[in-house]
Amino acid sequence: MKSDYIMIKENLKHKITFGTYRVNDKLPTENELMRQFHKSRYAVRRALTELQHEHLIYKVQGSGMYVQDWNKKWRANTESKTIGLICTHIADYIFPQIISQVDAVIYKENYSLLLANTHNDPTRERLSLIKMLDSQVAGLIVEPSESAKPNPNLDIYQRIAQSQIPILFLNAEYPELDFPSIQNADAKAEKKLIRYVLSQGHKRILGVFQADDRQGTHRMNGFIQAYQEANADLSQSNIIMYSSHDPFSVISKKIDFYLTADKRPTAIACYNDELAVQVLDKLKQTGYNVPQDISLIGFDDYDSAYYLTPSLTTMHYDRRSVGEEAGRGILSLIKGKPFNSIMHQPQLKIRRSVATPATEK
Repeated sequence: MKSDYIMIKENLKHKITFGTYRVNDKLPTENELMRQFHKSRYAVRRALTELQHEHLIYKVQGSGMYVQDWNKKWRANTESKTIGLICTHIADYIFPQIISQVDAVIYKENYSLLLANTHNDPTRERLSLIKMLDSQVAGLIVEPSESAKPNPNLDIYQRIAQSQIPILFLNAEYPELDFPSIQNADAKAEKKLIRYVLSQGHKRILGVFQADDRQGTHRMNGFIQAYQEANADLSQSNIIMYSSHDPFSVISKKIDFYLTADKRPTAIACYNDELAVQVLDKLKQTGYNVPQDISLIGFDDYDSAYYLTPSLTTMHYDRRSVGEEAGRGILSLIKGKPFNSIMHQPQLKIRRSVATPATEK
């Protein structure tokens, strides 16, 4: 159980770092904090003392406590040998190989990685940015969290820009910011993938896309563009949008609605291979044969995609190259050299999970 003063300190620190109390704002008095938290004067005073020691607040004699310019120490630090890497999911799917390649590149120049995992949560992203900037890392590689939504951490990124701290984005970017990035041409790639499925005779394709990341919205747009450019009847398709925080059970119920319709989809296009693996298992458990009954496609060419039964038709995401480019890119920026954004063109991998639909033969 947390001590009273720690609870007060963490609450005030959160309000300071998230902007409830801004620089030079006056904090509530000791008496007001005692009433607010229902804690002793000792607990309040100790919390305030520790916040002073962390240079988050300062005291004006006879006036009270005020918020300090706590991020003024953030600056470009060419002496540091640590590079921060913030990603949405650190331990699974595609990122371990990217991390490995980044580390291999920067290790040759005696740099090490400081890793953070946001679970696609902007609040975690903010706390990770603050921690790394407080540590005065040499540069930052960031995979944006919930990149399709308004950016709540814009103030920190603006301070990064003002301080000329080297930074680059992976997989997505925030449109308000002019930082270099390494991305996939997601809309174009998904369009190519859906055009292939349409060419196999499918008309009723169900798209299942993640809504809170720009990759998902771009892939959804590519799905729609494929129908439009093929002059196919888009009204026969359907789209499910889901949050990255939704458990698969929520997505599964949404898919069930279409599987039980009079004209069920003959193919399902998944946001990525990770989702496709779960959908494949679901279809098999509910008695559908893939691809004889329903075709299935993914995106990313995850390591297991080739070994599934049937092997998965997908788009190849070159994780190795992305990691190497990110490592070289951040080193260039740290050295004051330019690094231009890179847009990858994923390649179609045709395997056995797509067949001509029986209902269309």
